[in-house]
Amino acid sequence: MASRPPSPPYGKGYFSAPFERFVRDDTFDQLTGAFTLLDTVETYFDSHVDLLQRKLQKHSDRLKLKAEETFKIKDLKIKDLKIKDLSGDLLAENLEREIKNFKLKLSSRVTSLSASWQSAKVVRTREKVSFFFGVMTLLFTPLMFGIAPEWIHVAYTTIGLYLLPLRFYQYKKRAWHYFLFDLCYYVTILNFIFIWFFPSSPGLFVACYSLSHGSLASAIITWRNSLVFHDQDKVTSLFIHIYAPLSFTVIRHYYPNAEQRFPALGAISQLNPWRALLLSGGIYAIWQFLYWKFVLVDRRAKIESGQRTTSFSFLLNDKHSAIGRMLSSVPRQYREASFMAGQFVYALLTEIPAVFLLYSSPFWSSVFLLVVFSVSVWNGGGFYIEVFGRKFERELEALRKEIAESAAKSTGTSGASTPGSLSRGSSHTDLQALGEDSGSSDSPEPVLSDTGAEFTTEPLEIKKNS
Repeated sequence: MASRPPSPPYGKGYFSAPFERFVRDDTFDQLTGAFTLLDTVETYFDSHVDLLQRKLQKHSDRLKLKAEETFKIKDLKIKDLKIKDLSGDLLAENLEREIKNFKLKLSSRVTSLSASWQSAKVVRTREKVSFFFGVMTLLFTPLMFGIAPEWIHVAYTTIGLYLLPLRFYQYKKRAWHYFLFDLCYYVTILNFIFIWFFPSSPGLFVACYSLSHGSLASAIITWRNSLVFHDQDKVTSLFIHIYAPLSFTVIRHYYPNAEQRFPALGAISQLNPWRALLLSGGIYAIWQFLYWKFVLVDRRAKIESGQRTTSFSFLLNDKHSAIGRMLSSVPRQYREASFMAGQFVYALLTEIPAVFLLYSSPFWSSVFLLVVFSVSVWNGGGFYIEVFGRKFERELEALRKEIAESAAKSTGTSGASTPGSLSRGSSHTDLQALGEDSGSSDSPEPVLSDTGAEFTTEPLEIKKNS
């Protein structure tokens, strides 16, 4: 029989006097000596611990069984392990090494699939955000133009401060950041400088107005900018090229009391076209020199090695465009000079309507904006209809071929298709019906990829962003 455990080391007077007398009495020993509190705790917890151990053991065995089934240890054969020497120690060592390699491969595949799934999910979310942002901006802009046109330049700055850093991050990650040295970003920065730092500079205003209505606006037509809401890259490109001429049209013709906010307008109520071309040409020449020095000279090694891509190198390699064919026909040592001279002439030509007509006419300025915006809408409609349609046709044709091959293989082996022989679970008749009904309004929507960039090559997308 277990003896009563010693009393805890409590000081005198810790318990009440009657309880201490009861403890010192022998009656307490008789009542508690047979079955102490420790015995009670030990008996209770021993049984529950034992039960818990049995449950854990059963769960552990089940996990081991699942692990064996997952890694297919039981199905590994000697020939798969490529073991030549079957001696005991070497066999165990090779077996352990092969199992580790198999686990690493399986883990790598799971990680890759998980990353792909997460990436696709992120892309879908980004496209939804881009679609929402693009549509709401398209709605918000004309409302703001009609209600409070003095806030257009604020919206231009706010949206630009969101989209431009995002584009820098995305292009830097893809090693496309040399495209950020192009003229459109240079003019955008000049526009922000005039709006917020030097609104009283007539020369800077004329240069910003001319370049915004010239090179930037015309790029929507020449570089085929598209209004594709779900594609953030296309939305950003269109914003850069359309919002600049819109903002300066509002400042020139529709801004209430514009001379108070932008004192430069008071000094140039009537624009001298030749002086405007000279000012904008000088600003353009400064950009062209900086671009030539910091990109085409200082970073020539990276460009020639293919590590970086610029507008010039892309156009030179684009044999489908007229500019690319013209550059290819020029001797190599004169290509850069020819390209820069052609850009300069193009910039001045596109500014002629702005300095001779648009500056003095609100009506023709509005017509001009509608025309360039209509071009972007038309390009976007072509992307949604033609590109998506061709993609669906290719997927449908690939599905037809796949099912036809499966049906032919099944007929050649057993004379009838077996369960699971068709990869998509559809019959050939069903597929033909799908193809016949693809043009109707009740046809199912095509299964499209996660991003619109798949339908065009990366250089084409880059070209549209220039």
